[in-house]
Amino acid sequence: MKFLVVDDSPTMRRIVINALKSFGIEDIVEAEDGQDALSKLQTHKIDFVITDWNMPNMSGLDLTKAIRASEQWKNLPILMVTTRGLKEDIIQALQAKVNNYIVKPFTPQVLKEKITAVLKAGEK
Repeated sequence: MKFLVVDDSPTMRRIVINALKSFGIEDIVEAEDGQDALSKLQTHKIDFVITDWNMPNMSGLDLTKAIRASEQWKNLPILMVTTRGLKEDIIQALQAKVNNYIVKPFTPQVLKEKITAVLKAGEK
């Protein structure tokens, strides 16, 4: 499985990538914002997107909407990892059809559980 990690913070990307590697996931592509992520989606066969919400150029929410609007990627699993923990934010993200949501800060265990939950839900 190839993961796309989208965050404007190199430190946050590193935290997520290190957690993924600790689960045995090695096939990882990085993007620094939603626009970068869309171009990576066109050049790589991505199986799972982990995205931040607040980013310059294109937010994670807009990235999610763009992915869902695409026939090619509409079923791509998307996990949003963000500091935005308000109920309204979570509802807005779910309405945009993210598959799951994590509020920062988080532990690697929570990340693993959410990825597993998204993948299991996709098998149904």
